[in-house]
Amino acid sequence: MAAPRGSGSTRLSVDDWIEAGYSILAEQGVRQLKLDNLCTRLGATKGSFYWHFTDIASYRTALVHAWGELRESERERLEQLGDVEPRERLAQMMQSLVSPRYWALERAMREWARTDPAAAQAVRSADRRMVHAVRQAFLDDGFDPAEASERANTMYAAGIGALHLSGPTPARWTEDRRDWFLDFMLRH
Repeated sequence: MAAPRGSGSTRLSVDDWIEAGYSILAEQGVRQLKLDNLCTRLGATKGSFYWHFTDIASYRTALVHAWGELRESERERLEQLGDVEPRERLAQMMQSLVSPRYWALERAMREWARTDPAAAQAVRSADRRMVHAVRQAFLDDGFDPAEASERANTMYAAGIGALHLSGPTPARWTEDRRDWFLDFMLRH
């Protein structure tokens, strides 16, 4: 990256601004997603922000879009586990929802979706794709399509519920607790 004129530092990228937004969303919520807060977090000027974005609205749109791409890449990663035993695939899906990388951001995006139509659409779309991946694991375990759909919706809803009930840090399921839940969900 080229250095800004008159500075010895590296020019910030769009990804730098997106990551800063993720951090603010996860730590402080959507109300603090303001230009001054972003600039302070990055030690940058407003001019640096405007180099990449027209205004805060276009930035928020880019943030929602980038989050959707992040969730899509996670879904694709999980779908590539098609040759992995369904139980292990479901365990990995559970783990990804509460991983430190996604946990706080996932909660923040869902909160944002309560008041912003674009964020709501991105969350609904990501949820549909993830439920589809969960459903496929149940189909691969031998459940009929209707039962696989019900179990996928139930398991995903339980995961989202656990996400919101866990408090300020992701709930760490013990191996025994995770195994009990998987045994329960996979019971024929």
